[in-house]
Amino acid sequence: MGPINRSEILIALAGNPNSGKSTLFNAITGARQHVGNYPGITVEKKEGFYDFNGRSLRLVDLPGTYSLTAYSLEERVARELLANERPAAVINVVDASNLERNLYLTVQILEMGIPVIVALNMVDVAKGRGIEIDAQLLAERLGFPVVPTVARRGEGKTELMEKVLAFADENQRREPLRLYYGPDIDPVLDDMEREIAASGFLTEVYPPRWTALKYLEADEQILDAGNAADPEVSRRLLEKAHRVTEHIKATLDSYPEAIIADHRYGFITALLKGGVVRKSPRADRLYLSDQIDKVLTNRFFGPLVMVLILYAVYQFTFRYSEIPVNLLEKVFSALGDWCLATLPEGPLRSLLVSGIIDGVGGVLGFVPLIVFMFFAIAFLEDTGYLARCAYMLDRIFRIFGLHGNSFMAYIISGGIAGGCAVPGVMATRTLRSSRERLATLLTVPFMNCGAKLPVFALLIASFFSEHRAQMMFLLTILSWSMALFLAKLIRVTLLKGPSTPFLLELPPYRLPTFKGLLIHTWERTWQYIQKAGSVILAISILLWALMTYPGLPEERREAFQAERLAVVEALPSPYREAAASGEPPDAGAPPAVRAAWERLRALDAGESRDALMYSFAGRMGRSLEALTRWCGFDWRTNVALVGGFAAKEVIISTLGTAYSLGETDSEESLSLSRRLQKDPQWNPLVALTAMVFIMLYSPCFVTVTCIVKESGTWKWGLFSMVFSTTIAFILAVLLYQIGRALGFGA
Repeated sequence: MGPINRSEILIALAGNPNSGKSTLFNAITGARQHVGNYPGITVEKKEGFYDFNGRSLRLVDLPGTYSLTAYSLEERVARELLANERPAAVINVVDASNLERNLYLTVQILEMGIPVIVALNMVDVAKGRGIEIDAQLLAERLGFPVVPTVARRGEGKTELMEKVLAFADENQRREPLRLYYGPDIDPVLDDMEREIAASGFLTEVYPPRWTALKYLEADEQILDAGNAADPEVSRRLLEKAHRVTEHIKATLDSYPEAIIADHRYGFITALLKGGVVRKSPRADRLYLSDQIDKVLTNRFFGPLVMVLILYAVYQFTFRYSEIPVNLLEKVFSALGDWCLATLPEGPLRSLLVSGIIDGVGGVLGFVPLIVFMFFAIAFLEDTGYLARCAYMLDRIFRIFGLHGNSFMAYIISGGIAGGCAVPGVMATRTLRSSRERLATLLTVPFMNCGAKLPVFALLIASFFSEHRAQMMFLLTILSWSMALFLAKLIRVTLLKGPSTPFLLELPPYRLPTFKGLLIHTWERTWQYIQKAGSVILAISILLWALMTYPGLPEERREAFQAERLAVVEALPSPYREAAASGEPPDAGAPPAVRAAWERLRALDAGESRDALMYSFAGRMGRSLEALTRWCGFDWRTNVALVGGFAAKEVIISTLGTAYSLGETDSEESLSLSRRLQKDPQWNPLVALTAMVFIMLYSPCFVTVTCIVKESGTWKWGLFSMVFSTTIAFILAVLLYQIGRALGFGA
């Protein structure tokens, strides 16, 4: 055998959800891993590398699955990789405390003829429950190595990788496991196997007996592949499968797939007898996790505890991210000041400062908050608590056509406040039903993400300063209500279909490892930086161009300049040069000089406002006034809302520019607040209408891009923009017009 490189040694990690598979993967590969998606689908793909005894192994962490019957994308991905790429070995991670159920997947992998090394994980948990497993005896009966491990502490990793490398070096083809399926199935199974082998039907990918089993189990994916490969052979196999199905229904009132599953579990039961598993009397007692769940999932106390825990998560996130967020703001501010001081005035400086630094810096300034949020969520996820939250809320979500797992997508998107819709959309990957998944990812953008919060804070401070907490609570309730109501609307119209049953294994509570938390946090944060930062850069440059060009007509610019010269010429000679250079007068200057300075500032503001009106963005905002006046919005508000289509973060800065206030940092936000208060176009009713519209209208472009990627088509991304904006406009018009009719618009 020649030299082996990374591409030649493929090792797959397979296992049930919550078996510790990803923890073991992280322990083996450490930082040498990357995360992406499998081509053409939204299932996450994790790969990593491991060097051992001078050899390199490429490890693929397969999606967690209970079986290889392709009822879900995860099961399909796992099965296709095993069948098509034929890894040198599979590390099958099994939960030692739930051995019988976990070995069902092991049996199916062995039936495919793929070498298996069993990582008997969480032996410490099993021992704590009074369960002892003879790993050597189990290995003898299986015919494959069984290595006890504790993935979260890295125990057993070295021995496990030694076994893996030995399998890779052997490079031997293994005979598929052959089980007895009873007198009703075995004769037909043998007949189908002979026909498949004789005709070479799908044999380049799957073992003949395995293909016959899939026909008996009515596996749609294999049936489709068979029909495409040889319709005649497929037809004959289907006829044989149909005859045995009818016979089993008539005699046993069952189906072949149920009989097959029963015999697999019978094989596992026999495998574990005779001293493989020994249980002490305390193994049947109530486990610690069950005792905790008596409180945390209680029908009455559970939801209350959940709210308190989630509130603590956001308190942790905002409290401890405040310092690094402020530090990043100062870094970007200093960078902008340096560019202003270094570069000459012109389009290049404007592009760097207003387009790139302010645009990208506004998004990257959220990174510390994202880090803390994901760290807290990773902690809850790794401890097993988030599964309990989904379990408790499933009853409520099912009323609206959603699934218990939709809960986490809503929370991550800003269900309390301060999340982000991008990771929220990605969190819908845990939903197996395509209808429930689409309904969830189309409505998670209605949550109050961190980009909307500064806008709400500005408008609440301007017009509802006496009731800030009440207004934020109202907006939170409204966002949840609208998301659930619109999800129901989508599920009874566009995405009709029954709700899928909520089958969830509640994993035992575990104390996460700090290394695992860091890896999970970094993976998600890096995805946010990649998806947000790159797109926002392009959007910021585009917005800058739209708000800068084509600029004022020459005659208008000359008129403003003539007025400035007239004001300067009217000043006493000692003050003319300073006024012409833009230098403000000192405190002892005469009132007339200070009035002239204020007049010059007003001219600058007027020129900026007119330049914006003549820009492409300004013209767009004015053209929309015929429609948006029904909501109470003027052209300047329209410009800011158009900018919000790109990213909600830019609404405040765009409002500041539109109202000729220049920079709109937090130190100047009160000036913008006062300007809105004084503007006759704005009042409490307009502010409330604007907040409702901003909450509900089109997701930002980054989120739309993510929706497209997760749904696999631009159709749903465009639908999200049109649907959300239409709903937002209708609700805003109703709110504003009813408010005016009741006299609240004064």
